[in-house]
Amino acid sequence: MKSLAFVVLLCIGCCLMTSSFVLEPPHMWSKLILTHHWPSTFCSMEHCHSKFDYWTLHGLWPDKGQECNSSLHFNETLIQDLLPEMQKWWPDLKIPESSRFWKYEWQKHGTCAAKAESLNSQHKYFGKALELYHKLDLDGVMKKCNIVPSETYYTFDLIEGNILNFYNVKPKIQCIHPKEGKVQILGQIEICFNSDFQLDDCEHSETDTVNLNVKGAGFSVCDHATPVYYPPLKGKLSV
Repeated sequence: MKSLAFVVLLCIGCCLMTSSFVLEPPHMWSKLILTHHWPSTFCSMEHCHSKFDYWTLHGLWPDKGQECNSSLHFNETLIQDLLPEMQKWWPDLKIPESSRFWKYEWQKHGTCAAKAESLNSQHKYFGKALELYHKLDLDGVMKKCNIVPSETYYTFDLIEGNILNFYNVKPKIQCIHPKEGKVQILGQIEICFNSDFQLDDCEHSETDTVNLNVKGAGFSVCDHATPVYYPPLKGKLSV
């Protein structure tokens, strides 16, 4: 009887273990990536005309997961009070009056960020992204460091060094890389936070350097040795 009872208990234990394994939620993200893009560079790739001459929000991205919950549908009415700010600081650069871009960001990244209670609604997610964006004031920091759109090229180390010194964390700076490879064009800057919304170093992976010199490959990590072009807004006098 004792051996039978032991077998029964063992089976129950195995079932519980199996059940807990099946029901265990996907791994929680540990880092948030606040991504800014430079409108002039983006529009040179996407054939749009930008009126924005400051760094705009691209997104707030958890470091794990994409499209995590298809049941969390985007609903613009839930963020009505945030819309004026979002239209200014987080616009769809291709269609500025559209909410399409926000829907995309929510479905791809927001539904994953929502695994944390602090970001488990559209309002929390978009509101926190705007809060962190204003807290960083990347555009203002660049200007304070005398890094402004110009026909004069910068070194990558100068740009990275100033950002690192100001925030005391390592950013990820991305460029587009024309085929001739004589210059790279500044396009995107990622600054990272931990799960408590404190600044943290951004991590680089092996895939960051894929397609560095393939025309039309999109943004990839800037090359340390190549001059960086920070393009002015079309029609605006360069510094």
